[in-house]
Amino acid sequence: MNNRLNQSIAILALLAFVCCGKNSLAWWPFETDHEPVAGEVLHNDDTPPFVKVEPRNLTNVFADTEEEDAEPNIYFNADELVNHDKEKIIEAIGDVVVKRDTMTVYADKLIYYQLEDKLMAVGHVRMEEKNGNVVYADEAEMQNKMSRAEMNKIKAILQDESQIWAEEFRKKENNNKVMRKAIYTPCDFCEGKEAPLWQMRARKIVHDAEDKNINYNDAFIDIKGVPVFYTPFFSHPDPTVKRRSGLLTPSIGSSNYLGGTLQLNYFWAIDDHSDFLFTPIFNTDKNPVLGGQYRKYFQKGYVDIEGTYLKDDDEARPDNRGNLFAYGRYELNDYWLFDTNINYASDGLYLKELDLEHDDDAWLTSNARLQRFEDRDYAAIEAYYYKLISYDLRTHNRAEYERRKYNKPLVAPLMSYETISDVSSIGSYWKNDFSFASVYHEGDTQSQRLSMINAWVLPWTSSFGERYKLVASLKSDVYYIDKYRLADNTDDYTGTVARVFPQVGIEWRLPFVRATESSRQIIEPVVLGVLAPNGGNLSDKIPNEDSEDIELDDSNILNLNRYAGYDRNDTGSRISYGFNWSSYGNIMGRTSAFIAQSYQFNDQTSFTRNIEDDGHFTDYVGRIYAAPASYLDLNYRFRLDQEDLKLKYSELGARIGTNLLNLYVSYIYLQENENSSENFGDRKELYTSLRAALTRDWSVSIYNRQDLADKNRGSLEHGGNLIYEDECFMFVTTIKRSNSNDPELDDGYEFKFSFYLKTLGGLGN
Repeated sequence: MNNRLNQSIAILALLAFVCCGKNSLAWWPFETDHEPVAGEVLHNDDTPPFVKVEPRNLTNVFADTEEEDAEPNIYFNADELVNHDKEKIIEAIGDVVVKRDTMTVYADKLIYYQLEDKLMAVGHVRMEEKNGNVVYADEAEMQNKMSRAEMNKIKAILQDESQIWAEEFRKKENNNKVMRKAIYTPCDFCEGKEAPLWQMRARKIVHDAEDKNINYNDAFIDIKGVPVFYTPFFSHPDPTVKRRSGLLTPSIGSSNYLGGTLQLNYFWAIDDHSDFLFTPIFNTDKNPVLGGQYRKYFQKGYVDIEGTYLKDDDEARPDNRGNLFAYGRYELNDYWLFDTNINYASDGLYLKELDLEHDDDAWLTSNARLQRFEDRDYAAIEAYYYKLISYDLRTHNRAEYERRKYNKPLVAPLMSYETISDVSSIGSYWKNDFSFASVYHEGDTQSQRLSMINAWVLPWTSSFGERYKLVASLKSDVYYIDKYRLADNTDDYTGTVARVFPQVGIEWRLPFVRATESSRQIIEPVVLGVLAPNGGNLSDKIPNEDSEDIELDDSNILNLNRYAGYDRNDTGSRISYGFNWSSYGNIMGRTSAFIAQSYQFNDQTSFTRNIEDDGHFTDYVGRIYAAPASYLDLNYRFRLDQEDLKLKYSELGARIGTNLLNLYVSYIYLQENENSSENFGDRKELYTSLRAALTRDWSVSIYNRQDLADKNRGSLEHGGNLIYEDECFMFVTTIKRSNSNDPELDDGYEFKFSFYLKTLGGLGN
């Protein structure tokens, strides 16, 4: 059973205990100037609505012995207070309100029997907690200085609007609480109406105060009044226990590779700061899959480690298969931080066949990092390890896949240091960047690089509103290379290489603003001029380890250096120019657009050759964002050929519609780049999904991911959901089919059925 439901049922017992414990209503003294006499009214309309009660002042009213000053203050209000001195009975009558700590009690009458040491709350008894829980009863009886209490026909409304009924409640002298014939439901339900959609009922619920357990006898789950699940006994910790070892709800399912599955979940609370979740998967087609997750929290950090292991008898698979995902973080002091992220899988198919995290990644990246943050300075020492699991590359270029698989890089160490100086009297500052990297390939190229970039930056705004930024940069590199061979060369190169690369850039912007009562428009032309030498990359001697992912787009066209890494310099002088336009409105929302192009003085720079741009003018790049109203959110990025305006890159994401009916469209087109080692040809893909709310509770959604390339594979994946969801129940039916291009993976339909009883949990296949 889910812990949340069980705790919700137990809240009733705890609420009753708050009002019935040693600090409860029977110890309420209140402040008066004289002893009350029989029949005297001590409160009328002229007195304040609430009277603060000091426990030490009036121990003669409800208490036999004086309470300590540490007792919580009590605030009391009633229409009248009557003392029956002969019968030793005190009555508070009419709109009685008593506040103590976080509890407020409302009743028509409170009666204290002094000889029997018994307190009765009578008539429309309502007990409210500060957190929103409310308990209703016709009357409540407490005896023996509140060590025993009884209440009948209780109804409770919890803060999440769940409801509880109990025929009988008793609190024993050992502080144990017992409820009989208790019913719980989070569904909307009124007494006297038909049964709620689902409810949980138990013949007996016992709260063991010493062991802090809540035990259930003869518990049923009813759907529309029909019993569908029964257990003679189960137990869980009470809400005061934050964590404890024990079994959690198991998972039931099926998959093509494992067959039918049953996943058990055992939680081991090792200590207050660490735990282990053991999650073995028993299945019909394979050996058991061992799995678990370990977590530990330190004063300044934590670790989270999870993984699985399978001894596989399939001859087409490795014998020992598994995965390990781990993350750790520790703050050494106010300046230094260490963190690590480990991602490992025995093979790429393992993650897909067991439907594990990172199953669609091309690479699994593991790293360890030590960072320092102080004022304007940043330093880091890092190490990276990669594992190739891409089935796309294996399908399209098996030779390149095998080369990369057995020559995967290890980067250790990667050291960097960045510092920014204080601003001078004219507004300029220095930015200095130092980097060192060692890159190893098993049986292949090895390189060590030391780089330094010193840049002087001067931002300036003219009196006319023009915004300038002048940057002068000098990049220096020293490499040691071992066994590097460019594709066209026949000999390996080994040796030391040094290079120096200067750059000067100046950026100009001039925003024009047009404002009205309901909108504001901004038009901003922008020009960037870059002065740099031609050539000097020494690509025949220096391998490209960190600058292979090359794309001209709206995010980098106005950058001084359009490469992402250090190994390639953005050679050649150029001028980039473009326009920004944006509109902001109180009624029409926000819309913006950007378009830009560059002119290369040398049409054979390293960057333009890599993106296959011939000529002095680059392609046009831009973006459009439109959110004029809540029913439309569109983001479009593009790259157009500078001669015939044909699309070379296109990326669209748009959501159209309301909560009742909405359409999501995602489209990407990437033209073939023959210079890339991971060339897959033209890539075109369209994803569409449609969601409709059929009624208040029923909704349906369908989706399709389509390959639109010339040699397309049709639908890559399609499916849909049928969902029913109300305030207490959710039912989900899912069907989908994937069309993998990996011949080792079986294609087929997957069907999943799940239902969830809110606050209780659910099961799915």
